[in-house]
Amino acid sequence: MGTAVRVDLLLLAVAVGGIAFSAPLIAATAAPALAIAFWRNAMAVGALSPLALIRHRTELGMGRKALLLSAAAGALLALHFGLWLPSLHLTSVASSTALVTTTPIWTTLVLRLRGHRRPALVWAGTALAFLGVVLLTGVDLSLSPLALAGDALALGGGMAAAGYVLIGSVVRRDVSTTAYTYVCYTTTAVLLLVTCLLSGSALVGYSGVTWLKLAVLTGCAQLLGHSLINRVVRGLGPSVTSTAILLEAPGAALIAALWLGQNPPSAAYPALLVILAGLALVIMGDRRRAE
Repeated sequence: MGTAVRVDLLLLAVAVGGIAFSAPLIAATAAPALAIAFWRNAMAVGALSPLALIRHRTELGMGRKALLLSAAAGALLALHFGLWLPSLHLTSVASSTALVTTTPIWTTLVLRLRGHRRPALVWAGTALAFLGVVLLTGVDLSLSPLALAGDALALGGGMAAAGYVLIGSVVRRDVSTTAYTYVCYTTTAVLLLVTCLLSGSALVGYSGVTWLKLAVLTGCAQLLGHSLINRVVRGLGPSVTSTAILLEAPGAALIAALWLGQNPPSAAYPALLVILAGLALVIMGDRRRAE
C-alpha cells in the first residue's frame, strides 16, 4: 500500500469522524431539519469563499462539463438531505438509517452497469458492511402508508448519495477539491434555501447556542466530513469511500453516548467490527483490481 493511499485512508477516517458528529449535533440543535441542512452548506460556502475566490479563482473556470457535473453533484446532495430528513418523521429512525445507508450498494451496482467489473471481494465487503448497519439499527419495517412513504424517501436518499459520490469521483479527476466543493455546496445551499422557503421552515430566530451548534456542525460534518470525502474519492474510488461512510452509524451512536449521555445499543461494538471487516474487504478488492 503506497504512501498516497495511506494518507487518503487517514483523511477518510477523519472525514467519517466528522460526519459521525452530524446526527448527535442535529439531535441537539433546536432548528428545523431542512434549515439545518441549508445552514451547514451555506456556512461552508461562506468559509470556503475567501479560499475559492482569491487563491483558487482560476480553478473555478473548470469548463462547462465539469461545472455542470459539479452542480449536478450539489443537486444530488440537496436531494439526499431533502429526502432523508423528512423520512425520519414518517418511519422509524432504525428503518430510515438502514435504508439511507444503502449508498455503497447503489454505487457498486451503477459501476457494474457502466461496465466496471467489481471484484468478488468488493461485493462481499459491501454486503458485510451493510449487514453491520442492519445489525446496529435493526429492521422494524411497518406496512402503514406513512411508514412505507418514509422508507421510500430514505431509500431515495441513499440512491441520491450514491450519485453524489459517483459524480464527485469523476469530476475530481481533473478539478481540485476546493473548486469542486465550492460549486457543489453552493448549488446544494441554493436548492435547500428554495426548499426551506417553500416548506415554511424557519431560517432565523434561533438562540446563540443554536447558531454555535450550527457552526460546529458545519466545521465537523461539512468542512471536515464531506469536503475530505470529496478530497479522497479521487484516489480511493467511490466503492471504498461510500462503504466507509457506513461507519457513520456506529460512530454517531458512540459519540451520542459520550456527549449526550445516551447509552449506545448493545450491538454498536460488534456492528462497528463488522463494518470495519466489510470495509477491509472492499479496500483489498479495489487494491487487487488496481494492481
